[in-house]
Amino acid sequence: MSRRRFYAPPSAFNAKLATVTLGADEARHMRDVLRLKVGDDVSVFDGEGKEFHCRVEETRRDWAKLSIVEETQPLHPESPLQLTLAVALLKGEKFDLVVQKTTELGISQLIPVATRLADVRLRDEADGARRVMRWERIALEAAKQSGRVRVPSIAVPVTFAELVQELDSESTSTRLMFTEREGQPLQAIRTRMSTEVKNLTALIGPEGGWTDAELELAKEAGWQLITLGGRTLRAETAAITVTALLQHLYGDLH
Repeated sequence: MSRRRFYAPPSAFNAKLATVTLGADEARHMRDVLRLKVGDDVSVFDGEGKEFHCRVEETRRDWAKLSIVEETQPLHPESPLQLTLAVALLKGEKFDLVVQKTTELGISQLIPVATRLADVRLRDEADGARRVMRWERIALEAAKQSGRVRVPSIAVPVTFAELVQELDSESTSTRLMFTEREGQPLQAIRTRMSTEVKNLTALIGPEGGWTDAELELAKEAGWQLITLGGRTLRAETAAITVTALLQHLYGDLH
């Protein structure tokens, strides 16, 4: 069934949940790659937590209409941990890898962050929008591959100050900033945190690390500084490692 799994947004389902229409990309994949025909059974998820057993009813060049047989239970339930991962902007393939692997590991949201020593500088808002579209496609494909029924949201890139100030004003999420210096071991922080933590934000810096000013701003805003130990990890490795650790401690990765 995993090879016959497709995505359609909630707007693609009719009001009575009797039919769903696949868009051009999914329809072409169904027809040209998997060679599915009218009458074949497939699975369709809406990216917001629901999955359906469907049957191919009609195919065209740029769309396909499916009848909905029944709503089904996802093969892989979502993690109970609402994990937001904020990551400093990295060069192309590195950030792509972070999006893909952390989606597989169950993040709820990813926030790209422009930091003082980030590897990438966005040219303008259009540049940021193009990158977000690319990351959204990667997240969708990773969700399909890993059996998730929710696709993580990819936020518009923000500055470090914007991220810290926004979350400081909300203060509903436990906020952890991972750093090579001035941080405490995760185990030490864990002893002070409830085992029932359900909402976490983890912030990962760039290859060049954090500036003194960024560390001070985060501490003033109530972020807890965490270090992973003696080895220096690449930024993309740190992002994936942190996601796996937090899902193990507070989520469903056991």
